[in-house]
Amino acid sequence: MNSLNILSGGAAQGLVGSVARAFKVETGLDIKGEFGAVGAMADRLRNGTPADIIILTAAIVAGLAEERLVEPASIRNIGLVETALAVRAGDPGISVAGAAGLRNAFLASDAIFVPDTKVSTAGIHVAKVLGQLGIADEVASRLKIFPNGATAMHQLALSDARRPIGCTQSTEIISTDGVVLCGPLPPGCELATMYTAAVTTRAVAAPQAQRLIELLTAAEARDLRSRAGFVGKPG
Repeated sequence: MNSLNILSGGAAQGLVGSVARAFKVETGLDIKGEFGAVGAMADRLRNGTPADIIILTAAIVAGLAEERLVEPASIRNIGLVETALAVRAGDPGISVAGAAGLRNAFLASDAIFVPDTKVSTAGIHVAKVLGQLGIADEVASRLKIFPNGATAMHQLALSDARRPIGCTQSTEIISTDGVVLCGPLPPGCELATMYTAAVTTRAVAAPQAQRLIELLTAAEARDLRSRAGFVGKPG
Protein backbone atom coordinates (compact mmCIF):
# COMPACT_ATOMS: atom_id res chain seq x y z
CA MET A 1 0.00 0.00 0.00
CA ASN A 2 1.53 3.30 -1.09
CA SER A 3 -1.48 5.60 -1.27
CA LEU A 4 -4.60 6.65 0.58
CA ASN A 5 -7.72 6.56 -1.58
CA ILE A 6 -10.06 9.53 -1.35
CA LEU A 7 -13.45 10.43 -2.79
CA SER A 8 -14.12 14.11 -2.24
CA GLY A 9 -16.13 17.06 -3.31
CA GLY A 10 -14.12 19.44 -5.44
CA ALA A 11 -14.45 22.06 -2.70
CA ALA A 12 -11.80 20.28 -0.61
CA GLN A 13 -9.20 19.62 -3.32
CA GLY A 14 -7.06 22.66 -2.60
CA LEU A 15 -7.06 22.07 1.16
CA VAL A 16 -6.16 18.39 0.78
CA GLY A 17 -3.34 19.36 -1.53
CA SER A 18 -1.98 21.78 1.06
CA VAL A 19 -1.46 19.01 3.64
CA ALA A 20 -0.45 16.23 1.24
CA ARG A 21 3.30 16.70 1.72
CA ALA A 22 3.07 16.67 5.53
CA PHE A 23 0.80 13.63 5.35
CA LYS A 24 3.28 11.72 3.20
CA VAL A 25 6.21 12.60 5.44
CA GLU A 26 4.31 11.27 8.43
CA THR A 27 2.64 8.19 6.91
CA GLY A 28 4.61 7.41 3.76
CA LEU A 29 1.40 7.53 1.71
CA ASP A 30 0.39 9.65 -1.24
CA ILE A 31 -3.22 10.82 -1.49
CA LYS A 32 -4.95 9.56 -4.60
CA GLY A 33 -8.53 9.45 -5.75
CA GLU A 34 -11.22 11.66 -7.20
CA PHE A 35 -12.51 15.17 -6.58
CA GLY A 36 -15.82 16.04 -8.16
CA ALA A 37 -19.51 16.73 -7.67
CA VAL A 38 -20.54 15.52 -4.23
CA GLY A 39 -23.52 13.52 -5.46
CA ALA A 40 -21.39 11.70 -8.00
CA MET A 41 -18.69 10.95 -5.41
CA ALA A 42 -21.26 9.54 -2.98
CA ASP A 43 -22.65 7.30 -5.71
CA ARG A 44 -19.16 6.06 -6.51
CA LEU A 45 -18.73 5.01 -2.90
CA ARG A 46 -22.13 3.28 -2.95
CA ASN A 47 -21.14 1.49 -6.15
CA GLY A 48 -18.00 0.04 -4.61
CA THR A 49 -15.22 2.41 -5.67
CA PRO A 50 -12.34 1.82 -3.22
CA ALA A 51 -11.97 4.68 -0.75
CA ASP A 52 -10.40 5.07 2.66
CA ILE A 53 -11.76 8.55 3.29
CA ILE A 54 -14.52 10.77 1.96
CA ILE A 55 -14.98 14.53 2.16
CA LEU A 56 -18.50 15.55 1.18
CA THR A 57 -21.29 17.76 2.46
CA ALA A 58 -22.43 17.14 6.02
CA ALA A 59 -25.88 16.04 4.84
CA ILE A 60 -24.48 13.48 2.42
CA VAL A 61 -22.02 12.12 4.98
CA ALA A 62 -24.83 11.72 7.50
CA GLY A 63 -26.77 9.71 4.93
CA LEU A 64 -23.76 7.52 4.19
CA ALA A 65 -23.39 6.86 7.92
CA GLU A 66 -27.00 5.67 8.02
CA GLU A 67 -26.17 3.40 5.06
CA ARG A 68 -23.21 2.06 7.06
CA LEU A 69 -20.71 3.18 4.44
CA VAL A 70 -18.72 5.44 6.78
CA GLU A 71 -17.69 5.10 10.42
CA PRO A 72 -19.87 7.44 12.52
CA ALA A 73 -17.18 7.93 15.19
CA SER A 74 -14.75 9.23 12.56
CA ILE A 75 -16.94 12.04 11.25
CA ARG A 76 -15.51 15.56 11.60
CA ASN A 77 -16.62 18.87 10.15
CA ILE A 78 -13.92 20.75 8.22
CA GLY A 79 -15.66 24.08 7.68
CA LEU A 80 -18.16 26.04 5.66
CA VAL A 81 -17.69 26.83 1.98
CA GLU A 82 -19.58 29.70 0.37
CA THR A 83 -20.96 29.69 -3.15
CA ALA A 84 -19.40 32.68 -4.89
CA LEU A 85 -18.87 34.61 -8.11
CA ALA A 86 -15.72 34.66 -10.24
CA VAL A 87 -14.37 36.45 -13.30
CA ARG A 88 -11.35 35.89 -15.52
CA ALA A 89 -8.11 37.35 -14.26
CA GLY A 90 -7.83 40.81 -15.81
CA ASP A 91 -11.57 41.33 -16.22
CA PRO A 92 -13.40 43.96 -14.13
CA GLY A 93 -14.56 42.54 -10.81
CA ILE A 94 -18.19 42.08 -9.90
CA SER A 95 -19.72 43.48 -6.72
CA VAL A 96 -23.35 42.68 -5.97
CA ALA A 97 -25.17 44.06 -2.93
CA GLY A 98 -28.41 42.16 -3.26
CA ALA A 99 -30.61 39.95 -5.41
CA ALA A 100 -31.23 42.73 -7.95
CA GLY A 101 -27.50 43.25 -8.39
CA LEU A 102 -26.93 39.54 -8.85
CA ARG A 103 -29.73 39.38 -11.42
CA ASN A 104 -28.13 42.23 -13.35
CA ALA A 105 -24.71 40.57 -13.21
CA PHE A 106 -26.04 37.35 -14.69
CA LEU A 107 -28.02 39.20 -17.38
CA ALA A 108 -24.95 41.26 -18.34
CA SER A 109 -22.86 38.12 -18.90
CA ASP A 110 -22.74 36.34 -22.23
CA ALA A 111 -21.41 33.07 -20.71
CA ILE A 112 -22.08 31.69 -17.23
CA PHE A 113 -19.71 28.92 -16.11
CA VAL A 114 -21.13 26.56 -13.48
CA PRO A 115 -20.70 22.99 -12.20
CA ASP A 116 -23.22 20.20 -12.80
CA THR A 117 -26.67 21.54 -11.95
CA LYS A 118 -27.98 18.09 -10.99
CA VAL A 119 -25.37 16.57 -8.65
CA SER A 120 -23.00 19.34 -7.49
CA THR A 121 -23.76 21.49 -4.46
CA ALA A 122 -23.04 24.81 -6.15
CA GLY A 123 -24.60 23.84 -9.47
CA ILE A 124 -27.88 22.81 -7.88
CA HIS A 125 -27.91 26.10 -5.98
CA VAL A 126 -27.14 28.20 -9.07
CA ALA A 127 -30.09 26.62 -10.88
CA LYS A 128 -32.30 27.40 -7.89
CA VAL A 129 -31.11 31.02 -7.72
CA LEU A 130 -31.65 31.62 -11.43
CA GLY A 131 -35.21 30.42 -10.98
CA GLN A 132 -35.62 32.58 -7.88
CA LEU A 133 -34.42 35.61 -9.84
CA GLY A 134 -36.85 34.85 -12.65
CA ILE A 135 -34.18 34.58 -15.36
CA ALA A 136 -33.66 30.83 -15.73
CA ASP A 137 -35.16 30.68 -19.22
CA GLU A 138 -33.52 33.91 -20.35
CA VAL A 139 -29.98 32.77 -19.52
CA ALA A 140 -30.36 29.04 -20.23
CA SER A 141 -28.47 29.27 -23.52
CA ARG A 142 -25.59 31.07 -21.78
CA LEU A 143 -24.97 28.38 -19.20
CA LYS A 144 -21.69 26.50 -19.63
CA ILE A 145 -22.11 23.41 -17.45
CA PHE A 146 -19.19 21.17 -16.47
CA PRO A 147 -18.87 18.06 -14.28
CA ASN A 148 -17.43 20.00 -11.33
CA GLY A 149 -16.53 23.49 -10.23
CA ALA A 150 -12.80 23.14 -10.80
CA THR A 151 -13.35 22.26 -14.46
CA ALA A 152 -15.90 25.06 -14.83
CA MET A 153 -13.42 27.59 -13.45
CA HIS A 154 -10.60 26.30 -15.65
CA GLN A 155 -12.85 26.75 -18.67
CA LEU A 156 -13.83 30.22 -17.48
CA ALA A 157 -10.12 31.12 -17.41
CA LEU A 158 -9.80 29.97 -21.03
CA SER A 159 -13.04 31.52 -22.25
CA ASP A 160 -13.03 33.92 -25.19
CA ALA A 161 -16.51 35.21 -24.36
CA ARG A 162 -16.93 38.97 -24.16
CA ARG A 163 -18.06 39.10 -20.54
CA PRO A 164 -18.10 35.68 -18.88
CA ILE A 165 -18.87 35.02 -15.25
CA GLY A 166 -18.46 31.98 -13.03
CA CYS A 167 -20.44 30.75 -10.07
CA THR A 168 -19.26 27.87 -7.89
CA GLN A 169 -17.82 27.28 -4.46
CA SER A 170 -15.19 29.74 -3.29
CA THR A 171 -12.58 27.04 -2.66
CA GLU A 172 -12.70 25.95 -6.31
CA ILE A 173 -12.29 29.54 -7.48
CA ILE A 174 -9.34 30.20 -5.17
CA SER A 175 -7.50 27.07 -6.30
CA THR A 176 -7.84 27.80 -10.05
CA ASP A 177 -5.26 29.89 -11.89
CA GLY A 178 -6.65 32.50 -14.25
CA VAL A 179 -9.81 33.35 -12.33
CA VAL A 180 -10.49 35.80 -9.50
CA LEU A 181 -12.86 35.43 -6.56
CA CYS A 182 -15.34 38.33 -6.48
CA GLY A 183 -17.16 37.38 -3.30
CA PRO A 184 -20.03 35.25 -2.04
CA LEU A 185 -23.57 35.44 -3.34
CA PRO A 186 -25.56 38.23 -1.64
CA PRO A 187 -28.07 37.79 1.21
CA GLY A 188 -31.21 36.05 0.05
CA CYS A 189 -29.25 34.12 -2.58
CA GLU A 190 -26.34 32.91 -0.47
CA LEU A 191 -25.30 29.35 0.33
CA ALA A 192 -22.69 28.25 2.86
CA THR A 193 -22.22 24.47 2.93
CA MET A 194 -20.55 22.48 5.69
CA TYR A 195 -18.00 19.99 4.40
CA THR A 196 -17.32 16.90 6.47
CA ALA A 197 -14.73 14.13 6.43
CA ALA A 198 -15.16 10.50 7.46
CA VAL A 199 -13.36 7.17 7.28
CA THR A 200 -15.20 4.60 5.18
CA THR A 201 -16.25 1.24 6.56
CA ARG A 202 -14.25 -0.49 3.82
CA ALA A 203 -11.06 1.49 4.46
CA VAL A 204 -7.82 -0.40 3.95
CA ALA A 205 -5.85 2.38 5.64
CA ALA A 206 -8.26 3.49 8.37
CA PRO A 207 -5.64 4.81 10.85
CA GLN A 208 -3.98 6.87 8.13
CA ALA A 209 -7.37 8.16 6.95
CA GLN A 210 -8.15 9.27 10.49
CA ARG A 211 -4.78 11.00 10.66
CA LEU A 212 -5.56 12.94 7.48
CA ILE A 213 -8.82 14.09 9.05
CA GLU A 214 -6.85 15.28 12.09
CA LEU A 215 -4.46 17.24 9.86
CA LEU A 216 -7.34 18.88 7.98
CA THR A 217 -9.26 19.88 11.12
CA ALA A 218 -6.41 20.75 13.51
CA ALA A 219 -6.28 24.17 15.11
CA GLU A 220 -2.83 24.55 13.58
CA ALA A 221 -4.37 24.23 10.11
CA ARG A 222 -6.69 27.20 10.59
CA ASP A 223 -4.69 29.43 8.24
CA LEU A 224 -4.55 26.68 5.61
CA ARG A 225 -8.32 26.31 5.77
CA SER A 226 -8.82 30.06 5.53
CA ARG A 227 -6.50 30.43 2.53
CA ALA A 228 -8.28 27.54 0.83
CA GLY A 229 -11.64 29.29 1.27
CA PHE A 230 -13.14 27.53 4.29
CA VAL A 231 -14.84 29.68 6.92
CA GLY A 232 -15.94 28.89 10.45
CA LYS A 233 -14.53 26.42 12.92
CA PRO A 234 -14.32 22.66 12.31
CA GLY A 235 -16.00 20.37 14.79
